[in-house]
Amino acid sequence: MTDTEQPVDGSDGGRASGNGLPGLPAPPPPGAAALPAGTYAGQLVLVTGGGTGLGRAVAAEFARLGADLLIASRHEEHLLGAREELAAVPGSGRVAVAVCDIRDPERVAEVFDEAEAAAGRTPDVLVNNAAANFPCPAEDLSPNGWRAVVDITLTGTWFMTREFGRRHLAAGTPGSIVSLGASYAWTGGPGFAASAAAKAGVKNLVETLAVEWGPYGIRINGLVPGLFPHEDMTEAIRDGMARAGQGAAADRRQPALRAGLPRELGWAATFLASPYARYITGHTLVVDGANWQRRAVVNPEVVPVRTQLGREPFRR
Repeated sequence: MTDTEQPVDGSDGGRASGNGLPGLPAPPPPGAAALPAGTYAGQLVLVTGGGTGLGRAVAAEFARLGADLLIASRHEEHLLGAREELAAVPGSGRVAVAVCDIRDPERVAEVFDEAEAAAGRTPDVLVNNAAANFPCPAEDLSPNGWRAVVDITLTGTWFMTREFGRRHLAAGTPGSIVSLGASYAWTGGPGFAASAAAKAGVKNLVETLAVEWGPYGIRINGLVPGLFPHEDMTEAIRDGMARAGQGAAADRRQPALRAGLPRELGWAATFLASPYARYITGHTLVVDGANWQRRAVVNPEVVPVRTQLGREPFRR
């Protein structure tokens, strides 16, 4: 999604909710920057899953601040269009792409080798955005389904983080990591057991490595997105949004009375990785308009996950 496009639900991020309440104001317009121009000039930023969706939106904000980009994805077709779009962002440095399955530690090492050969340096910033997820009652989740989600979301994030850290430790250079998380790392995620477990592991890595690597100048923080509709959402997520209602109906479920706009997540990522956040490490920032903290005065009736997902009663 380009920063001039609107979310797929039609939200402009600031319209009245229909119940007379204003909600949180809209953010600054597309093309605005949260940090001074050139904040990332001369720096190389590696974004996994950077060819689509929120990963591409985050990469665009680093590009706007002068970064050279390396975007990685398993799918080459996702990278080609993204490279052209990101290179056209005003202020952008060079944009390179790498086909990479982050579950393969040898390929991960090769990507870093290629980056160093091309740019003459290890990436200064790593954004761990790539992940896998799909809704499924826990009792229906197959071993392969579990492995697919955990191997990409947790193990792949670890392989990228480990390679980044080892290279900076060996070179004696500082670095910054931002790992995308999920609020159900704290709350549990009924219907998303594999992803919730994996994201809890990602959150713990943030907290553990901030202590281990802080003395060497390497920071690591987490970033949790809320509802950010975009054109690359999976069919399963689209179906879930359709069941819950879209547009104004979905907005009324958020304390902010609106969904997030992808550039808002990009601004948060560029801040966390920036020189202006050098005393922030081991922290996970949630960007969701307080939705994950929402509680009702009287809890609604419990609806089993199977029912919510439209599944038949479980039978072995």
